[in-house]
Amino acid sequence: MSEWERIFMQNLTVPPHSQRRRNIPKESTAFQCVLKYVEGAFVKQRVTEGWSDIEYQLRLSLFDVAYRHFFGKTWKSSRKPLHSVPRQPARVVFNETVYFHTSLNHPSITAVVEVVAIAKKQDGISQDLSCGFGIIHLFNSKSEPTNLAAKDRGLKLYHGTPRALMHPLFQDPVEKNKYMTVMENSHLQYTLRPHLPLETIFHLFPENLLMSGLQKVPGLLSARGDTNDCFLKPRLMKSVTCYLDKLSIHLYPSLEEFEEELLDLLNSDRLLKANSTPDGTAVAVQERRLRVGVHNGLRFVQAPQVAVLVPEAEVVRRHSASFLGKQGSSSSASRAGQALVLRSRIHLTEMVRHPAFAIFFQLEYVFCASGGADGKALSAAPLSKAAYMHSVRWAAWSPFLGSGSSEVAVPLRGGTRHNPGHVLVYKTPPNSASSAKVRQFESGTVQFHVSTDSEEHLAASTDILSKDGEDSEKPPTPSPRSASSPRTMASSQGPGLSLSQLSASPQRRDEPALRRSAGSPRPAPRGMPRSERTVSAGEICTVPGPRAAVNPGRVPPFPRELGALLSPQEPSHGSGPGGITHLEADLSRGCAGPDAGASDQLRELPFTPVQAPIAAVGMQTGSSSTVHTRASLARLHASGFPEILDCNKEPVEIADPADPVNFNPQLEEADVLQSNEIILQFLAFSRVLQNGLEVTRPKTVFFTFQFYRFPPVTTPRLQLADTGSEKAARSAASPRVLVQMNKDGTLSSGSPGLQLKYMVDPAFLKPGEQRWFLCYLADHSLQIDIWDGDSLLLVGSAAVKLKHLLRQGRTAVRSHHELEVAATEYEQDAPVAGGDVLRHGAVRPVGVYVVVKGRLHLCLANVGHLCEERLQKPRSLPPSRSRVVPSQGSAGGFPGGSLFSVGAEAGRPVARARRLADVDGELAALLCSRRREGSAARQPGPREAPAVRRRKAERMALVRQREAQEEEEDGGGRKPRVAGGHEQRLQHSRDLQVIDAYRERIKAESISHMLRQAITATHTVYAVLGTAEFFEFALKNPYNIQHTVTIEIDHPELSVIVDTREWRHFKELTKTVTPVEEDMFHLHEDLRPRVYLRPKETIHIPFKYQTFSADPAVMTQQGPAGLSGGDDAATSSPWKSGAALTKHIKVSFHVSGGKPIAILQVKVETQPHVVDHTFRFYHPELTFLKKAIRLPPWHTLPGAPAGMPGGEPEMYVRCSDPNVICETKHMGPGEPQDVFLKVAGGPSPQIKKFFVAIYTDAWLAAPVQIWQFYLHSLQRVDVSCVAGQLTRLSLVLRGTQAVRKVQAYTSHPHELKVDPEGVFVLPPNGVQDLYIGVRPRKAGSRFIYLNLVDVEYHQLVSSWLVCVSCRQPLLSKAFEITLPAAGGKGSNKRITYTNPYPFRRLYFLHTNRPDLLQFKEDSFEIGGGEVYTIGLRFAPSQNTGEEEILIHINDHEDKNEETFCVKVIYQ
Repeated sequence: MSEWERIFMQNLTVPPHSQRRRNIPKESTAFQCVLKYVEGAFVKQRVTEGWSDIEYQLRLSLFDVAYRHFFGKTWKSSRKPLHSVPRQPARVVFNETVYFHTSLNHPSITAVVEVVAIAKKQDGISQDLSCGFGIIHLFNSKSEPTNLAAKDRGLKLYHGTPRALMHPLFQDPVEKNKYMTVMENSHLQYTLRPHLPLETIFHLFPENLLMSGLQKVPGLLSARGDTNDCFLKPRLMKSVTCYLDKLSIHLYPSLEEFEEELLDLLNSDRLLKANSTPDGTAVAVQERRLRVGVHNGLRFVQAPQVAVLVPEAEVVRRHSASFLGKQGSSSSASRAGQALVLRSRIHLTEMVRHPAFAIFFQLEYVFCASGGADGKALSAAPLSKAAYMHSVRWAAWSPFLGSGSSEVAVPLRGGTRHNPGHVLVYKTPPNSASSAKVRQFESGTVQFHVSTDSEEHLAASTDILSKDGEDSEKPPTPSPRSASSPRTMASSQGPGLSLSQLSASPQRRDEPALRRSAGSPRPAPRGMPRSERTVSAGEICTVPGPRAAVNPGRVPPFPRELGALLSPQEPSHGSGPGGITHLEADLSRGCAGPDAGASDQLRELPFTPVQAPIAAVGMQTGSSSTVHTRASLARLHASGFPEILDCNKEPVEIADPADPVNFNPQLEEADVLQSNEIILQFLAFSRVLQNGLEVTRPKTVFFTFQFYRFPPVTTPRLQLADTGSEKAARSAASPRVLVQMNKDGTLSSGSPGLQLKYMVDPAFLKPGEQRWFLCYLADHSLQIDIWDGDSLLLVGSAAVKLKHLLRQGRTAVRSHHELEVAATEYEQDAPVAGGDVLRHGAVRPVGVYVVVKGRLHLCLANVGHLCEERLQKPRSLPPSRSRVVPSQGSAGGFPGGSLFSVGAEAGRPVARARRLADVDGELAALLCSRRREGSAARQPGPREAPAVRRRKAERMALVRQREAQEEEEDGGGRKPRVAGGHEQRLQHSRDLQVIDAYRERIKAESISHMLRQAITATHTVYAVLGTAEFFEFALKNPYNIQHTVTIEIDHPELSVIVDTREWRHFKELTKTVTPVEEDMFHLHEDLRPRVYLRPKETIHIPFKYQTFSADPAVMTQQGPAGLSGGDDAATSSPWKSGAALTKHIKVSFHVSGGKPIAILQVKVETQPHVVDHTFRFYHPELTFLKKAIRLPPWHTLPGAPAGMPGGEPEMYVRCSDPNVICETKHMGPGEPQDVFLKVAGGPSPQIKKFFVAIYTDAWLAAPVQIWQFYLHSLQRVDVSCVAGQLTRLSLVLRGTQAVRKVQAYTSHPHELKVDPEGVFVLPPNGVQDLYIGVRPRKAGSRFIYLNLVDVEYHQLVSSWLVCVSCRQPLLSKAFEITLPAAGGKGSNKRITYTNPYPFRRLYFLHTNRPDLLQFKEDSFEIGGGEVYTIGLRFAPSQNTGEEEILIHINDHEDKNEETFCVKVIYQ
């Protein structure tokens, strides 16, 4: 027995349960388990009496609690004696470390530890006695590794043996089972932790195999130092590349006789199982395959390659040349044409010089049923007959233990022995009288030429062991994701790929099926379509069919007539309906070298994009502290703002915003005044100095915001008016009162300020929503965007906490706030972190900083009122209290009804009899004209109010009464009435015939519609953006036989929850107490879930509705374009905007044949959502916006849990626009998290709006915050200039269809000037130039916004984004001066300037700090060579420090001549 075979036979494992193997494999998790000691009274004295030499052993096994299934291989520790110390519990010390990894990350996957006593009697007989066992949970309820930390833990032990866990009475959770008895005062001390270094050897270490650190794994080097644990820091042995050429397979006694016998046995077995006579159909060979891979005794190092073999005779016929002469001595023993040959070369890059590494060969045949008499497959036969596969022979050869010859012949094996492919193999010839050496070749041989020289192609090499000049390659260390995945088989790594289809119908009853597994299934190679995946060795192979031939996980008995014949293997999943897809060898000789693919592929370097994140400013509200003088505040509050009165008509007391607010929900619920009148008063706005200079804008402002779920509000324009005297008006920082304006632009004579009211009455809210609203006030902030009413530029944003609106039992509350209005500006002058970053293609980051633009004076108030009693029900029906939707008719049989039931009457158990002409308009059109007119007059609409019906009936009665009177007055009208009666009878007879024919035509359809209504249940869902609505449907099987029910949903936003972990998560959130079943659903090929139902059984189907698309009706435009009034929108109900947004989703449950057994009609009513923060970005048109937004600490997010074990939770994001790339990455514990956005901008002036929902749970149940984003696409203008120098350029203005009076506004009026500066006329459909001059004051890159506004209608005509790139001018001279700070009077200084030109010139003076330096004269003119003294006035500074002030001397064209630098030191 070779070293490879010994290791292979010693490490055979039991596969996991078949239901686990059906799932797609996930990423494997590596564990390290240290078993230290067992302590306590685990020794049973009565059991161990009469025994001597008792030793103890630990045995560790993997166990699936859900399916009561042990899998893997039981690990046994070394035997240890018992150490007993007086007055201390008995202890057995082990101190052994076990390593393993598994991809079955389910809470039911556990590790079971058994304590075994091995005792011997006097006569030497030994016996194993179980002393107890314990259960270690590897994963928690979220399928994450159990967080056991690094400290030791005590595992409680149970009486008995772990074999009892397989009893049906032991259900999950096992620990709470009444049959489990805890062993008192006994425990196992252990440590369990993830072991990431094990991921580097996943390709050598099979899954679910438990190994000690002292055991050896082929391919690993011995451990360094004193420790013998090779898994602690595993080191890989160097790999070499092995080449196989001229491969051929010879079968005994010949290829023709071998295949003839095989086909006869298969055909006989087929007829025997079908119990039929020969029907002219035979089994034919369609393809011969060979799997070649490297196996280390434990697993395949990489997925085996698949090659297609062809008979040698076909090669001779195709190429008209003798293959025998090329084959040489390796084929001389066989007759010509009696071998299977491979015409390409095989590259094995994963070989290692170790005795346990072997090359594995597996010969497979693909068969199909053929109608030909010669046994050959017809071309059309595979389209309708089944194609299936058998393994025929296999072989394993250790190349570094051979005789040294480069020509190798390895005997093939067959029969029932174990093999790495874990499949049944065709029988071997019966034993003959030949010698053992001859007998081993009777099963056939595989012959090939082997070499390890990468430069050699077909030349023979000498002994492999003599090769010392191997390339010093690094050992392969596949990543954890790709360690268990098969490699993509390119031409450089073995046979190339060409797709070949073998058609196969679904499995017939006469074809057996087999399931065997060598480990976990492997996914398809990355980059390869699923339909082209090759079933690799060790993968679960199944054949779909109407019934299972054998039990999963159990080897079927061998057919008596067929001997040891292999069952057919399943083709790759998803290869089409019944098709087998395989990969064929590339027969071209022009393949690249083994390293060609690696050299063409660029290697990715570790790189983090340098992108400065934007802080979510709206999360932290602005300052509410008072910065103005008491005199200015007195003038402000004396301006006559509307007084706020409570329900008793008394003034509301003003509270200090700095006082803490304690939120008590019970106090709010016990309040008698349940109705809340929220009042927002916009009082005043104060400008602040910008760069030390006074600003004159904005002169008018308006606000945009969204409160709770009410529609977004855009207020009217408000004028900034002075508060009092001229002295106060001269102060730029003094507050300006906001005054409303009339339509003609004059100021309103009413009260100053703007007051908005929101009436939050429980009569308008859904049941239970009052608590949501109170939590919104307690946790959220209101973000307000402030706009310039003239230029339509965004001034900035302010945020105020709404917790001051909580009344807490008081009649009314009121608070005044002074909020900072901050704007985010960008500069491209942030430093780059290192030079290597730029070399790898990073873009210079955009610097982000916040500038305070002003202060907003705001008053918030909440006045309590008694709840109004309303007679009518609200438009939004209350959601169902129960999350379980009963099926229609579950309580009884069919209640009856009408074939023509419409509207609300369709659900009644009793229907009122009505005329057919009254309920069917199509039938009424076929009847007589008088009857049709009368019916049309009397027929009420399906939704007419009772008052309307009553009015129509009264009018019709008056008409009939008037007709009767006219007939009585007409004396000669008797005969016509008789004639009319006869005609009327004929018409009635004709109408009855029409009605009878009409009823017969629609009877079947009407009955079918009525029966569908009888099994239809209706459920209403109130959907909010990003929030998952969970409910369950009670599905009952009405039949007396079992059925497999298919669930069909006609809308993608409603889905069935097939993951048990997600189902359990939503049940915990909604407090639903229905049972949860493991693996209840199985997905069909079209991804439709199916569920098995027993007769008369009722189960609960979990559904989840979740939408991430914002409806346009909900996304009301908010921005500078719309300046509508805000009163109506503010006082409306928060549910009116979404009440009409209703859609219907149909869910049908049908059995085989498409027969429905239940129908669920889900009515979805879309509701508005809360916006927590708004971001606005201005970006060049038709470009991508890439931004990183820094998330605040998770504990400051409204709605986040107060405490969460294990540190900060991971954040998840979803976007409402599928065209926006939005993601977040977890950077580790304690590290901040950023949200990355990539948005494609549209043409100017398009505004793109989308929402981003932020979650803290992996199942995305409910967002903790919803952010709103606006992307304004602007025309881009690039300007490159010098600081202090004027740069001129022009923009093209295109007129609209009408004449407009327009004016240009800029966001930086001190640095960008426009010409014409005032209002000018833009002609219709004309072209006009707008001249701009840019004079930046400091170097760097920045953005300046330019708007062209219609001054009459206040509409945005056009907008530009001016991207300024400014460089520093050359300095001519430098000066230094020291000045006093904090209250000084300033200083006057002089410097001289000499005209370097020989003629007279005009010069202009400019500075980068006009707030600190003023010139005596802004311009001067001197002659050639003359000297001029420049007078300087330095203003005092309030702060100490140093300032560098630049003095720019420009010529008559405003180009920079010289620049002086003055360094001012303020002390």
